[in-house]
Amino acid sequence: MRDLISNVRLIRGAVQTLSGTTQNNSALIDRRGFSALAVYCETGTVTDAGTASGFTMKLQHSDTTAAADFVDVDTADLIPNSLGNRTVTVTADTDDDILANGVGYVGSKRYVRAAFIGTTGTNAEVQILAVLGEPAIRPTTSVGSTTAAT
Repeated sequence: MRDLISNVRLIRGAVQTLSGTTQNNSALIDRRGFSALAVYCETGTVTDAGTASGFTMKLQHSDTTAAADFVDVDTADLIPNSLGNRTVTVTADTDDDILANGVGYVGSKRYVRAAFIGTTGTNAEVQILAVLGEPAIRPTTSVGSTTAAT
């Protein structure tokens, strides 16, 4: 099937501010009706990154919306990005306003979220761009929304 516009749903997450080592989680991506997912990290302003002070985005998943039920995705359920990584790491202050990279998800859980983990010097704005594909039924809209954890 070569009709990409009718067979994907794009979800753009809210802007999140990362500060220090506190984990910051995106809203939940509901995979219902889709079997393929890629999650990308978009940066806003990045300051104090540097190699010792950057941040990393990893994926977590769950079958419920309860925040406490989310666990890190096993490497077998992830597709590496163009750098061969199963996470996305930003370590340069000049990485402002870019699509830093993404990670593919092939697990079976209904809900997925991005978890951002920084270091003591982390100070950055980020958001996710999720691309859902391989729908069970062709979507009527190509833009979706995220779900809040409970």
